[in-house]
Amino acid sequence: MDAPRSFVMLETRLMAEHQPKLGEFGFAGDDHVVPYEVAPLDVRGRTVQLGLMLDAILSRHDYPEPVARLLAEACVLTVLLGTSLKFEGKFILQTRTDGPVDMLVADFTTPNALRAYARFDAGRLQALIASGETSQEKLLGTGVLALTIDQGAHTQRYQGIVQLDGTSLEEAARIYFRQSEQIPTDIRMSVAKLVTPAPGGAREQWRAGGILAQFLPQAPERMRVPDISGGDGDPREVTHEPADNSWQELLALLGTIEPTELIDPTVGAERLLYRLFHEHGVRVFRGVPVADQCSCSRQKIRGILEGFSAEEIEQSTEDGGIRVACEFCSTQYDFDPAEFAAE
Repeated sequence: MDAPRSFVMLETRLMAEHQPKLGEFGFAGDDHVVPYEVAPLDVRGRTVQLGLMLDAILSRHDYPEPVARLLAEACVLTVLLGTSLKFEGKFILQTRTDGPVDMLVADFTTPNALRAYARFDAGRLQALIASGETSQEKLLGTGVLALTIDQGAHTQRYQGIVQLDGTSLEEAARIYFRQSEQIPTDIRMSVAKLVTPAPGGAREQWRAGGILAQFLPQAPERMRVPDISGGDGDPREVTHEPADNSWQELLALLGTIEPTELIDPTVGAERLLYRLFHEHGVRVFRGVPVADQCSCSRQKIRGILEGFSAEEIEQSTEDGGIRVACEFCSTQYDFDPAEFAAE
């Protein structure tokens, strides 16, 4: 990890200056996950604001607004967790539920590639929109959230499962850390559209932001969560949080965050961290860039088709050709069935 940089600007100076740099300090800006540490509170974490990258992912599919908001939160959560990987691999978030939005998938491939998509029932979704019941709980319904770490071939996947039953993605993430990681963790996320003037009228752009904080003291006894569950298979409900004053203060500080602060481009990650922790001192580390980047390719799709039988190739042929569209990036690949005739 790069050497930390002290964040010591005065708040008045921060709010007055809107340039990319203040003095010798370079702001990470949009689409960069910013790690930080608050040593007096034994807290470490990451924060992010997603801008153009997120807007490209959501606009590509033209999702209905409630679906776009859900997928945006999934993207925020995925990059906050995925950028913590210290090895080559993937972090995959996936929901499977019985709600109108029955699947969300977001995966982060190290060092910086994010892709995501959502699947939904248009009729059921429209009924919820008409009734004004578009909360995450209604959209998702009942099911599971799976968080998977994949280190590649010849390694075993690690997967944490959280039940979704009237649970938001934000709360499900907290439950995951309490049950699977057994690390006191809090997370806040926000999604909105930024409306800006543009030739011919206003332009809307999706933005999202989030902050994750973890209690990681050096002394093990300070980190102990009383009566913590045994993990994914333990049916006990975990409701305890550390009684330690530092952790309770951290929760109180995070509780002061306004949703707009997490997405406002004039605030940014570093300004938000200063507002929260300037009394204790906060160190920020070099931002980790994230990019809208799909892993699909013509070669990969061809490799899959080469494994098809002659009957499967025939069934996949329409109007004399085979057309495959990537669910993540919507790229279409066209193949001549004759290419696979001898396979």
